[in-house]
Amino acid sequence: MTSDLKEYKLGNICEILSSKRIFAADYVSEGIPFYRSKEIIQKSLGREIDEKLYISKDKFDLIKKHYGAPTEGDILISAVGERSGIPYLVQNETFYFKDGNLIWLRNFNKSIIDSHYLCYWFKSMIGQSSLNNLMIGSAQRALTIIGIKGISIKLPPLETQRKIAKVLGAIDDKIELNNSINKNLEQQAQAIFKSWFIDFEPFGGIKPDDWEIRTLDEFCNIFTGRKNANEFDENGRNKFFTCGPNPLTINSFIYDGKAIIISGNGAYTGRTRFYEGKFDLYQRTYACTPLDKEHEDFIYLFYIIVKNVLQRKIMGGTHGSAIPYIVMNDIAKFEINYNARIFESLSKIIKSIVNQILHYEEENEQLTQLRDTLLPKLMNGEIDVDKVEVNKI
Repeated sequence: MTSDLKEYKLGNICEILSSKRIFAADYVSEGIPFYRSKEIIQKSLGREIDEKLYISKDKFDLIKKHYGAPTEGDILISAVGERSGIPYLVQNETFYFKDGNLIWLRNFNKSIIDSHYLCYWFKSMIGQSSLNNLMIGSAQRALTIIGIKGISIKLPPLETQRKIAKVLGAIDDKIELNNSINKNLEQQAQAIFKSWFIDFEPFGGIKPDDWEIRTLDEFCNIFTGRKNANEFDENGRNKFFTCGPNPLTINSFIYDGKAIIISGNGAYTGRTRFYEGKFDLYQRTYACTPLDKEHEDFIYLFYIIVKNVLQRKIMGGTHGSAIPYIVMNDIAKFEINYNARIFESLSKIIKSIVNQILHYEEENEQLTQLRDTLLPKLMNGEIDVDKVEVNKI
């Protein structure tokens, strides 16, 4: 395929610009979604947006009329901070975005480049290397419009671009479908929790007298990780959980079994996940594990309870001002409405739901690894795209 490649300056085959300025005074309680770099990164990674901002429809319509707005097939790239260089392909959606935070690519020359392919190119090692080489600033990294306009990109024929994008897109579609299934399963579990533990619907809306208030540390061991961990290994056998969004890998482990993992510091404070297997922890990342075999399956129900209540508590504020955090005692003394018979019954139901969630999460890990392995090989022609069977992905 290398002989078919033609080189172009990115600024010659698409328009590259930013948005019109929106001020904090323009935010409203509902209307047209308004995204900063943080939200576009979350969308790019297939995650829920955790802080929603809006501008009025009148404001949006005025901007769109005079300056345009993102449309399907456009690309936005995070441009400021540690997570600069993450691309997002705009879907069939309506929103506006923050100037300076994001760089906007639109009006592609469709006889030369496919924007779906270009988005994957930005995600590839060569694309990320090109973006990294453009970064300015030391304290705060940033990309510039002029820099991105000057990027040189070698493109295969348009039909080949589309085939590569189709293969990689099929994997992303499957990942998105699994995420959608898991979102539905989470909602089912949360509905069960709300019905029994908040609204007490099976009891006519009143908490029965034989229910007790217990704390999480009566059922779970709760511990945190270590301050120094220099054994990270990208090919490690076990998960290493930090307060960040994605676990690392390591060869050591601190525990082997079922656990609730809670991020206790930083931007992801309160993020809760369920994990089963060998893992290790970094400091201010907490694990809750079953205290004894008799109540081992309660951990599934605790996961749903902790995730629901802790997230609402985090929304109300945490320790720390500039950097939010929670301490171990916040988790250990977490109060739970408890009835042994109800816990035993509901734990079986929730266990089934959580195991389905874990299945789709594991499948998505495998799909992500497949996509990330295929991406550079398809881009450099190491794998013939015509020999990849999309329907078998």
